Amino acid sequence: MAKIATIYATGKRKCAIAKVWLTPGKGEMTINDKTIDQWLGGHEALKMKVRLPLEMTKQLESVNIKATTLGGGYSAQADALKHGITKALVQYEETFRAILKPMGLLTRDSRVVERKKPGKRKARRSPQFSKR
Repeated sequence: MAKIATIYATGKRKCAIAKVWLTPGKGEMTINDKTIDQWLGGHEALKMKVRLPLEMTKQLESVNIKATTLGGGYSAQADALKHGITKALVQYEETFRAILKPMGLLTRDSRVVERKKPGKRKARRSPQFSKR
């Protein structure tokens, strides 16, 4: 293990940004000064998604995560948090890269909302056709 006190990483998804600080500890996770259960409520699938990089590297009980998220919705924030945790873990221990890279966790999901075009209702939706 690296002998670094605090590691910082940023994760992004759509318009959401997650700032992640990773420290050696007992497995506490604080997001926006709340526990993960308070922050995500009953969204068990999103909680599993956030914990995935920690479970893959078996670090669930050995590192503390402190994070702040902003922008987007809770689903995009959860994805941004997963990306940030993954980047922090790779900085923490370089050997984790071989575990996380094949899972696609280091790749930033670059899909964003397509811009609205003139003469259209949304990005591609045309106005309803009227014969008369």
